[in-house]
Amino acid sequence: MELAQVRLLVSDFTACYRFYADVLGLKPQSGATGGPYEKFSPHTGSAGIALQDRSMMAEVLAELGDTATGHRSLVVLRVDDLDAYCAGITARGAALLHGPAPMTDRMRVAHLKDPEGNLVELQEWLLLRG
Repeated sequence: MELAQVRLLVSDFTACYRFYADVLGLKPQSGATGGPYEKFSPHTGSAGIALQDRSMMAEVLAELGDTATGHRSLVVLRVDDLDAYCAGITARGAALLHGPAPMTDRMRVAHLKDPEGNLVELQEWLLLRG
């Protein structure tokens, strides 16, 4: 078994596309800015995040037609230099909810939300520094 991706069901596809591509700096697979689907990849690693228009999935699973409420996901991205990455994304329009700050003695984190309210955690693994 292999994890192919984490897929987020979104209502405002264009705003979420911009957030993951332009603000977080992930690489889109096809450039489908209007949806209904796009996969994003970091510059390293094999994991990916995909966006899918919620209304498209509601055609398959009717319960998804209801308005999404509450925190339904947490996307976690590892970065090498948390302070520099946070400075870059805030300059591009991101609003940090928390951090950068220590989470444990091994990790520093920062948290923000995408345009749909999905939580994003940015991690800097201190043990990898050496």
